[in-house]
Amino acid sequence: MKSALLHVSAPFVLCVALANTSLFANVEVDLSYDHYAEKRVDHLPGFLAMPCNCLVNLAYICMGLYWLRWHGGISETERSRYMRQVFAFMAVFYGPVQWTRLAVLRRAPAVLDQWFTLPIFAWVPVWIRYIEQGPAKWRVSDAAALELFSILSYGLALAHERGFEMALGCHVALAAYKGVRVQLGHGDSRTRGYMLLALLSCAGFVVLKLLDHWLARQSLFQRLTGHFWSKVCDVLQFHFSFCFLTTLTERVQGKTASQRE
Repeated sequence: MKSALLHVSAPFVLCVALANTSLFANVEVDLSYDHYAEKRVDHLPGFLAMPCNCLVNLAYICMGLYWLRWHGGISETERSRYMRQVFAFMAVFYGPVQWTRLAVLRRAPAVLDQWFTLPIFAWVPVWIRYIEQGPAKWRVSDAAALELFSILSYGLALAHERGFEMALGCHVALAAYKGVRVQLGHGDSRTRGYMLLALLSCAGFVVLKLLDHWLARQSLFQRLTGHFWSKVCDVLQFHFSFCFLTTLTERVQGKTASQRE
């Protein structure tokens, strides 16, 4: 767990430091409550100014802690435990970043909210590569290279006002492609269900966020807005990705162990 924490916190601190410089001064980010359909509650403190959109970030932390403390099956190795713990720490760190963005409406947390989304999605192909190659062939350097490339891809936001969306779209597409491929090669009906739920949650995350203001025309979405439900879908996307990847890891490693016997 210490290795996983170090490998998540070190780039996290570096990104926080860079985000608080003038490097991303021209990145297109929203710094107004008008961006969100949920109405601000003036008599509440800033960290609860939009209660629903703020408090939903606790779900990331709770979900991350659950998977951090989750006990894998007898086939879970030290390396597969590391894969799970890195992903879990990413969720735990991501929740406070989003909450801080809403609480202070400053550029640095807004940049970090976008930036951290990319290496989180990139960890899915990293984990899948581990499943496909196995502990013997998988190398930490390959994972580090992909994560570094993912972090650097946020540079597209400096080159174009829609650069972040372009980078995120590529990350989502790669994660979905890798997920479908590993399911076809190693999955069963259980993992197929988890994969479909993760993809459905991902679609909900994107669509509900884009339709935030449009949905708010309906009374049903004026307090629990589209943005709120998109975050619920994002947490579910995280959770079902954990279910899919941990189950596949156990399945493949269990099969490998039985073949050796």
